[in-house]
Formats: sequence, structure tokens, C-alpha cells
Amino acid sequence: MNPFTIKRPVITEKSMRLANGENAYTFEVDRNATKNQIAEAVSALYSVTVKKVNMIMQAAETRRTGKKRTKSTVGKTKKAIVTLKEGQTLDVFDINPEANQ
Repeated sequence: MNPFTIKRPVITEKSMRLANGENAYTFEVDRNATKNQIAEAVSALYSVTVKKVNMIMQAAETRRTGKKRTKSTVGKTKKAIVTLKEGQTLDVFDINPEANQ
């Protein structure tokens, strides 16, 4: 297992809804990682059983920035939505808005 397969968890409104409703967690992963490598990495890092892995390739986007309106390329990432076995959760995604009040 390559420890750099998983780069970071993706915490957005949609990913939180997936985590709470469908027990699916979203991670930004290495562009060359396969589904099996991602499943092994999540199992090893968090001690959980992975049921399914779906992947999303986000295309690069060209933006114009600055005073001279130069073009730059942003993006080109790969995300993995990892579904866990029933009853298992990840504490990385435990963000409770009621606890902050």
C-alpha cells in the first residue's frame, strides 16, 4: 500500500450529505491510483471495511488571471467516493454543527 494514495478528505455539503445518509466518504486521491489501491489504503488508514469505490476524474480548467489576462490551468484532480460496510463510520467526517453553538 502506498501511503500517498489518499491525499486528503473532501469536506463539502454534498460529501457530508453522502457521509450521513449513505455511509459514503469522499477523498482526493492520487491520479494513478486504482480502485483496489484506494480500498486498501482506506482500510489500512482507518481500520474499516470498504464495500465499494467510485471514482471521479475532474478535468482541468483554463482561467484568465492578472492584469495582462494570462492563461493558467487549474484543477485536474481525481476523487474517490468510498462506501463503507453497514455500521462503520470515519471520525474524520464527524463535524457536528450543534456542538459548536
